[in-house]
Amino acid sequence: MYNIAVMGDRDSIYGFAALGLDTFPVSDKDEGERLIKRLCEENYAVIYITEALAHLLEDEIEKFRTQPLPAIILIPGVSGNTGKGMNSVKKSVEQAVGSDIIFNNG
Repeated sequence: MYNIAVMGDRDSIYGFAALGLDTFPVSDKDEGERLIKRLCEENYAVIYITEALAHLLEDEIEKFRTQPLPAIILIPGVSGNTGKGMNSVKKSVEQAVGSDIIFNNG
């Protein structure tokens, strides 16, 4: 059975524990890199990462981009939404279907 993890600063992720997700407070890049590797080895299928932490771990996250598991999904933290998570989803959709399916009718 697969597990779901949430990584990021403590204030941003503590509420996810109430949903039954495994939370992992991370304070720096090295700790984040070690943790993401460990979670992949421990059968985590989905890893939510705050956008701020994902910014620090871009190179490590990119290594898993072409693999089916884990799905690494960026979420906003308490500091706000940078738009990086939405851009990541958009890039994944474009890669999967070969086209941009999100239209901006502004």
